[in-house]
Parts: sequence; structure tokens; C-alpha cells
Amino acid sequence: MSKKALYNHVVQKMIDYVDEKKTDMAEDTMSVPTTAYTDQGGWHQEMDLIFKNRPIFIALSQELPKPGDYKTMQFLDKPLLITRTADGSARVMLNVCPHRAMQVAIDEYGSRSRFTCQYHGWSFRNNGDLIAVADRDKFGEVDKSCHGLTQLPTYERGGMIFAVLNGDTSVDFEEHLGGMIEDIEQLGFDKWHYCGKRTIYGANWKIAYDGYLEGYHFAIAHPETVAPRTYSNVMHFENYGPHILLGFPQRSIHTLKDVDPDEYWQHENDGFDFIRTIFPNVSIFVAPEITQIAQIIPGPTPAENTTHLYFIHHTAPKTDDETQALEEMMEWLRNVVDTEDYYMGLRIQKGIESGAHSHVMFGRNEKGNQFFHKWVDYCLANDPTLPKPTL
Repeated sequence: MSKKALYNHVVQKMIDYVDEKKTDMAEDTMSVPTTAYTDQGGWHQEMDLIFKNRPIFIALSQELPKPGDYKTMQFLDKPLLITRTADGSARVMLNVCPHRAMQVAIDEYGSRSRFTCQYHGWSFRNNGDLIAVADRDKFGEVDKSCHGLTQLPTYERGGMIFAVLNGDTSVDFEEHLGGMIEDIEQLGFDKWHYCGKRTIYGANWKIAYDGYLEGYHFAIAHPETVAPRTYSNVMHFENYGPHILLGFPQRSIHTLKDVDPDEYWQHENDGFDFIRTIFPNVSIFVAPEITQIAQIIPGPTPAENTTHLYFIHHTAPKTDDETQALEEMMEWLRNVVDTEDYYMGLRIQKGIESGAHSHVMFGRNEKGNQFFHKWVDYCLANDPTLPKPTL
């Protein structure tokens, strides 16, 4: 099915759900042990088998628009250096000098053709090659070809940069990202304007991600922000492998009854919205005012996560008023996620840790959450002969 046909199908389903007071539903309810959100051993398995062994979103292309641009970040136990090289390609490397393990880049963002370690002065090109060893005559022989920065498998498409944190793992990026990266690519993020980033802190990474996967909570948790725009507990789910295209009907969706059903695909944000998720930790919300890409980074303990909210817009602001409007939208969305969603998540974490119940439940209406947790279990089983979960 083409993307346009898929979108048309999803929109028609959402119109029907609103008319019939229904939603997309799983076959049954599902229970997940509360230890899935607290157990240290299980958390380490998730990090090793999911976050380090599969393609993970690292940065937006527009964070590094020009050759020489770079970004640093900490992802789990990996200090990362992401660069734009002279040929325009992106590199993701470990930001660790091979001499004594000092980070070679300190600032979060910048532009350099080379990096010099601040501890002993070893120098590296921005592609990771070792250029020079300080006072080499006294240090001794070093094979520069073997002592560059450690390279990680890197893939850039659709305005997004991905890497595999376990550099020894062989991964087919195209197979893993599949139809979702094709969906994102047609949005043209690589040509959009990067507005900025906000960082918030929350509970276990799966508690945080659960909040992006359903609209059951809209009426109660977002009575003055999301609920006035969007129906609560009305959703439709499609998947590309482990990734989800999640449709939410706006309260204005019935205006589309005057639209040719073959043209529904053109009306995103005009009657309905999509959330696009990239397993295991990214949620993308495209809105006319601004687009938010949420990146959940687990840790440093099972009960914590750091979430970076990246914001882009299809055009750069031309006036101070337009710049101010984008800043206000970033703050508004940050506050909604932090003070409404993540506020709830932190209290859910406390409730789980209390031992009041052995399991949490997901209803038939929480189909996306069920699908996500089945994929987590599939990855942890680490058995490629098992069937992959489907919606």
C-alpha cells in the first residue's frame, strides 16, 4: 500500500471511530510485571540488547548543517562525538582519546576541522583520524592509522542521524528503519530549520514512552492543553516493523467529510494528527506551529530517563515576532510534556516501586502500548527464530 493510500485508510478509520464512538482495539488486555520498570538486571539487558545493539537516533541533520559542524552528547555510558565531515557525510564516534581516554571535544556544539585533546594535545581530524601525537620523539612510536577515534556504524536519512552504540554489531539500517524512515523522509526534515532543544527528566524509559503511545489519558491529564483540540481515547495504529504510525482525530475531523477520500492524506494537522515513533525511544509530532522530536535516553538508573525535545520548523523565522513565536511554542510543548506527562510518570514510578501491585495493565484500547511491550520482550528473548510481534 502506498503512503497516500495508507494515510487515507487511517483517516477514514478515525472518522468512523468518532461516528461510532469506538477506537482501534487489541484482541485482549495485557499485563506487564512491575519489575519490568524497576529490575536492575532486566534494565541492563534492555540497554545491551535494545539500545546498544540496534540503530538508535542520535541527532538531527540540521544540528550539523555545514562541514566542520559537530555535536557532543552522552548516551548511556557512551560519550559521543557527531561530526559533519568535508565531504558532507555524518560520523558518529566515541568522544574518547586513544591515549588516556580524555574527551577530545568538550562543548556541546561547535565547528572545527580538527580536535585537540586538552590533556596531552593529541590532534584528530573531524573524521576521527589521528593527525599528530604531541612531542612524538619523546612519546615513542604510534601507528596513527590504528589510533584514531573509535567509529560507530552510522546512517543518515530523512534529516535524522542514527548509530549503533555497540560498534562491533552488524546491523542493516534499511531493514530496521524500513517504511518509517521512508515516511519521515517524505516530510523533508533535512531541509527544515532547527529551532532548538529542551531537556527534561522523568521516570523509567518505558513509563515515559508509554505516554507517547496512547490518547486514553488526554481528557484527564491534559484537560486544558491537548483535550480541547483532540478526542480522548480515539486512536488508530499502523506499524512499520517495531515502529508505529499513530493517528489521533481532532475535534474538527468531520470537516473532512467534504474532502475527496483520496485526498485525506493532504490534511495532516487539519482534522487529524500523526505521532510517528521510532523504536525504542523516539516520538515525532509534526504540527503546523512547530515539530517536536522526543528522544528518551534511559538511566542512569532503571527509575530515571533524560529526554531531549528537539524542535524544527519547515521554514526559518524571518522576523523577531516569528522567532518569538517559535520560542513560545517550544516552551509550551516542553511544559506540557514535563508538567503533565512526566509529572504523572514520576508518580507512576513511585507507585510501581511501592509494591502495591505485581503488574500494570494495558487495555484493549492501549494497543500501541501492548505492541511496544511485546517488541521489548521479543528483543530481550534474543532469539531470531521467534515471530516478530504484529499489531
